[in-house]
Amino acid sequence: MFLLQHLDHTVKKMKSQSANLLTIINLSFGAFAIIFVLQNDLRAALLLITLAAVFDRLDGMVARKLKITSELGKQLDSLSDIISFGVAPAILLHQAILYEFGIAGSTFAIIFIVCGAIRLARFNVSEMHGYFVGLPITAAGCLLTLCYLLVGFIPDAVFMFITVILALLMISTFKVKKV
Repeated sequence: MFLLQHLDHTVKKMKSQSANLLTIINLSFGAFAIIFVLQNDLRAALLLITLAAVFDRLDGMVARKLKITSELGKQLDSLSDIISFGVAPAILLHQAILYEFGIAGSTFAIIFIVCGAIRLARFNVSEMHGYFVGLPITAAGCLLTLCYLLVGFIPDAVFMFITVILALLMISTFKVKKV
């Protein structure tokens, strides 16, 4: 009897933390992406950021389906998102092309990260149901990451423009319906 009660308690505890585990996997992929960028393996970093996006999507789905949303989960998700969809994509694009513009390229990469942090902080302190205000960092980070595939195909200066436009869209006040 005791063993069954203990097992039941363990299963409930694991279920309650399943979304947070998926968020930590997202964070881990983002951190590994940064490491791979530092090792100049940009294609692996692109793949890891893509995997982070998959797990970011899964954690929200699991949390809603199992009705296990929490303030801790919301904060953990935002901290993971700034790494996986703010820092990792900015460093990836910086290493791929923005470094060619010196301080300006570095500044644009940092502006992207800063705007992502502002967007996440605004999201964490607001009560918006059914919509996001500004472009979600996940979307902006994925778009910036996909820009890596365009290096060599479009003029280099366009990447600076794309980076700052995505940054400004994150802190804009337009509404995006949640899907």
